[in-house]
Parts: sequence; structure tokens; C-alpha cells
Amino acid sequence: MTGKGLRPHIIKYLKYLEVERGVSEHTLRAYEKDLADFEASCSAEPEDIDILDIRGFLSEQIADGKAKSTVARRLATLRSFFRYLYQEGYIKINQAKLVPSPKTSKHLPSFLDVDDAFSLVKSPEGMGVLPVRDRAILELLYSSGLRVSETEALNLDDLNIREGIVKVMGKGRKERLVPVGAKAIEALKYYLIERALFKRKKPGAKDDQALFLNKNGGRLTDRQIRRIVVKYARLTGIEGQIGPHTLRHTFATHLLLGGADLRAIQELLGHASLSTTQKYTHLDIGHLIEVYDKAHPFSEGEKGDKK
Repeated sequence: MTGKGLRPHIIKYLKYLEVERGVSEHTLRAYEKDLADFEASCSAEPEDIDILDIRGFLSEQIADGKAKSTVARRLATLRSFFRYLYQEGYIKINQAKLVPSPKTSKHLPSFLDVDDAFSLVKSPEGMGVLPVRDRAILELLYSSGLRVSETEALNLDDLNIREGIVKVMGKGRKERLVPVGAKAIEALKYYLIERALFKRKKPGAKDDQALFLNKNGGRLTDRQIRRIVVKYARLTGIEGQIGPHTLRHTFATHLLLGGADLRAIQELLGHASLSTTQKYTHLDIGHLIEVYDKAHPFSEGEKGDKK
């Protein structure tokens, strides 16, 4: 591969991610974009690339106005790529490992209060497959905290109405079972009836196994699901940025406020690391004081001393 630059190595690396690591199509596209941008900035052979080339690329990204979180993600991509090159013997030193990560500000995930969440999931009204489908999607997102990609990929046989669970294929193609609440099960039952009637009218549709269908009878895409959430949020009067991930954050936050264990929430969300789940510990100070008063053995004595 000498003399051909990074392209052959990028192709092999993406194939490795797809076949051996089982990453999703969305992740593959993100890695491919990051590596293509780096390739455009640095056309040298892998063994000739040093720390200055990588830091120069990241500096260009910052100068172009990229967010620090985006730059940090691209550095993570390069670290993974160069680690692969090192393990395969294409380079002798992993130069990307030596580059420090840019400091990023930590953004707390946005979430809805209980009233807004209830208003949102109840907002689709009317008869027919589309409004009933939209209600089922919103109820499921809030009930089970699924990622939008997981929701898009659901098939009919992934849903167990009787047991109230859904089988989800998460990141890295890791399968998990997630409970579905009673309200969401009810909405899904209505949707399955409407879906069956709809399929009779469109017997030649492409995807018979997809749980959520678009108006043409094919599988609903993640972009269409995002549009559904935004549409009903606006109709409900909810302002600001909102999407399926907002409902995922809301699901986790409301569980935590209700007393759920953080490790249980980790399992439900499909997080590989507890540190990822810990960003949901952004409880309001009133709730924290209430928990403290109930749980700490000295809380009442301390208050009494101050009176």
C-alpha cells in the first residue's frame, strides 16, 4: 500500500468496524466523514504522519468554527484509526495517542417536566394509521427511553405486547430487553390494529416486518421520527430544541427522580459505562434537599441546631 496515502487504510478500517466491531451505519458514516476530512488535510503516508500533522488538523477545525465537542469527537476517531494501524503493523508509533483532547464544556441534557411530557405524548389526535402511529411512537420513546436509531430498526417480532417488553438492538449491535409501560402498550395495541388495516390497502409495500411504517408503507426513517417529535412539540407549545433524545433524557430523569437506581437506568438506556449515565444526575436542588432530609441521619439535628 506504499505510496497510496491514507485511502486504502481508511477503506480497510471501515470494513473492520463494520464486520468485526459491528458498528451502526450512522457511526460508520461519522467515522468516514472525519477520516475523509483528515485525509484532505494530510495526504502523507501513515508512517510519515506525526503529532504536528494531527494537531494542525485539529487547529484548522477550531479555526473553521467547529465546536470543541466536534473536534474532540474527531480526535477520538483519529485515535481509534491510528490504534488500528498500530495493531495491524502499518505504523510503529500511535501519534494520535499523544495528542491531548481539547477541553469541552459539559452540557447537561435537556428534559421535559412531567406535565410537558404528558401533554406531548397525548397530542396526536384523530383516526387512521398516522396519528395513531405518532401517538405510539411518542409513548414508546417516553416509556422506554429508546434511541431514535433503535426505534427506527424495530420489527414486529421485537415487540412482546403480552409481556410488556421490547427487544432492542443498541450500539455495537448489543441486544437488550426494555420494559414498556402500560400507556405505551395501549397505544401500540391501537397502532397494530391500524397498521394491519393499512397493510391490507398497501400489500406490495417494501418492508413487511418494520414496526413503524411511513405513509407509503415502508420503514419509517430516523429523520421522519425526529420530525414527528418536533411537530407535536410545536403543536403543544414546547419551545427550544427538542427531539427523540429529549424524550430519552426525560425518561431517565423521571426514573431517577422517582427513586430508580442509577445502574438500573444504565441497563435500560443501554449505556456501556456508568459514567455516561451519570450525566442524568442533574437533579434540582429542591429534590436533593428532600432526599438528604429523608436519608441523612444527622439532617434533622443539624437543622435544629441552627434554629
